[in-house]
Amino acid sequence: MFYRGKYGDGGDGRDLGLKRQRIIDQPPSFYGASPGSSFMYSASPPPPPHPPSYAYSAQPPPPFPVVRLRGLPFDCAEPDIVEFFRGLDIVDILLVNKDGRFSGEAFCVLGYPLQVDFALQRNRQSMGRRYIEVFRTKRQEYYSAIADEVSEGQPHSPPRRKARRAKSSDDNKDSAEHTGILRLRGLPYSAGKDDLIDFFKDFELSEDGVHIVMNSDRRPSGEAYVEFASAEDSKAAMVKDRKTLGSRYIELFPSNQEDLDEAVRGR
Repeated sequence: MFYRGKYGDGGDGRDLGLKRQRIIDQPPSFYGASPGSSFMYSASPPPPPHPPSYAYSAQPPPPFPVVRLRGLPFDCAEPDIVEFFRGLDIVDILLVNKDGRFSGEAFCVLGYPLQVDFALQRNRQSMGRRYIEVFRTKRQEYYSAIADEVSEGQPHSPPRRKARRAKSSDDNKDSAEHTGILRLRGLPYSAGKDDLIDFFKDFELSEDGVHIVMNSDRRPSGEAYVEFASAEDSKAAMVKDRKTLGSRYIELFPSNQEDLDEAVRGR
C-alpha cells in the first residue's frame, strides 16, 4: 500500500487513483473505530482484579496521516514532492487546482501516523527558491479536495510537463564530491554549536567551523554547515546521516565553500 517509485515512472495516474480509492474505501477499523467493537458481550461479568487486554480495544484510533503543503512552485510536479519528503513513505499526492490552474497547494498522505511528525520537520525548507509550508490537516479536508477535483473534472495534477525536479543538493548526494564541508538539515531550533560538536564527537571540530544558519528573522532555520579537517573526514561523517539529535533525525549533504559563504551572508 505504500509508495514505491510510482510518481517517477511517467504513468497516467490510474494506479494512483486506485490507491486513493482504496484509502477512501478502507473499513473504519483502519483509521477509525469499528462499530460495536467495544460491545463484544451482551452482559457485563464482574470486573476482574486487573482489566484484560481487550479492555483497551476502545482506545481512539491513530490520526489519519496526511499533511498539507503551501507555497509550492507553480511548475511543481509530483516527483518534486516525493523528493522533498525523501525517506518517507508516500501513499498519495494530490495537487490542488483552482479554476483549472495549480494553486500552489497539495496534500500528501503518508504511510504511518508517526511520519507526520517527520514531515513537519520539513516546514520552511526550500524547494528550488521557494520556502514550503508544511502543516497538519484533517482527513475530511483531503477528501473534500478529492471531491472538488472530481466535481470540476480536473485531472489529478496539472497538465503533464517534463518531470522537472527541483534542483537541490539532495540529488546524487551519495556520489557528490566531498570538500570537507557538510550541510545539516532538520536541526532542533534550540541546537547550538556545542550540540553539533557532540553530534560529531568522533571527529575533531572547532566552534569556528560550525555555522548555524539563521532565517530572515534572525532565528535558527533548522540548518547548519560544519567544516571538517579534511574531505575524508566529511565523507566518513556521512555515517551520521539520518541519526537523531534530540527528538529529530538529521539529514546530511555534501556541500562546498560557496554554499557556506552564501548561507553565512544570509542569502
